[in-house]
Amino acid sequence: MANIEVNSEYVMIKALENGVTIIGLTRGENTKFHHSEKLDKGEIMLAQFTEHTSAIKIRGKAEVYSKHGKVISGIVQSEI
Repeated sequence: MANIEVNSEYVMIKALENGVTIIGLTRGENTKFHHSEKLDKGEIMLAQFTEHTSAIKIRGKAEVYSKHGKVISGIVQSEI
């Protein structure tokens, strides 16, 4: 069984509409897409920053929770 590092940072993403796309981006000199997921309204995904994932891009309306607090993607300030 592989030794799993549990000290990595996690984020929780909750889709507020159908078709929210979550894209994992790689580390290194050239940033590349390495993984994507689609969520429908109400679905939740836990994502982890790892030695391979340095960024996560979210398309669509979703709540994003991290140790830094909560933000909502897919809306502009005038909609709040």
